Amino acid sequence: MSNAPAITLAWTGASGIQYGLRLLECLLKAERQVFLLVSDAARVVLKLEADIALPGRGSDAERWLLERFGMPAGRLRVFGNNEWTAAIASGSGAPRDMVICPCTTGTLAAVATGLSDNLIERAADVVLKERGNLILVVRETPLSEIHLENMLKLSRMGALILPANPGFYHRPSSVEALVDFVVARVLDHLRVPQTLLPPWGEAEPAP
Repeated sequence: MSNAPAITLAWTGASGIQYGLRLLECLLKAERQVFLLVSDAARVVLKLEADIALPGRGSDAERWLLERFGMPAGRLRVFGNNEWTAAIASGSGAPRDMVICPCTTGTLAAVATGLSDNLIERAADVVLKERGNLILVVRETPLSEIHLENMLKLSRMGALILPANPGFYHRPSSVEALVDFVVARVLDHLRVPQTLLPPWGEAEPAP
């Protein structure tokens, strides 16, 4: 396994779980250790959008996901939302990088106000207080004034708001290409090398 630092990834109940699945796959293939958090609502969306019934026990979920992506054991840890003894709940042990993908506006609000009522919210709070790299892939439309104010508040705290807004200049021909556009931007901000999308100006769009 790479000596690169681990990354915390959280899936919440917003539509767009395909972004989270693809991001997890790319991080694992880049030999990054991932600490994965899955909310109860995200499990519902996994079933609705991807027909995935993720095992409830963390160790079982780890094995299922590693087998799905053909990855070796030890590269993924899946935590329950109330595992307060997990390293990610403390500034002394949490990774410096965290992505919430997809991120609900409810999670956005909870992080913006420091609620820390579950492990996802606490992990995000830790990254903020430790001046780490927190990325929120918000998936909602339209956006209310409340959503916009919470985004502005978090942006001023140093978090990166990266909405799930795929571009079209690369002329995508599939849903997968649209997903990869957003995932590539997340990987860029995590400083994880990616080949999903070339930097602007380095490749001509397909005819």
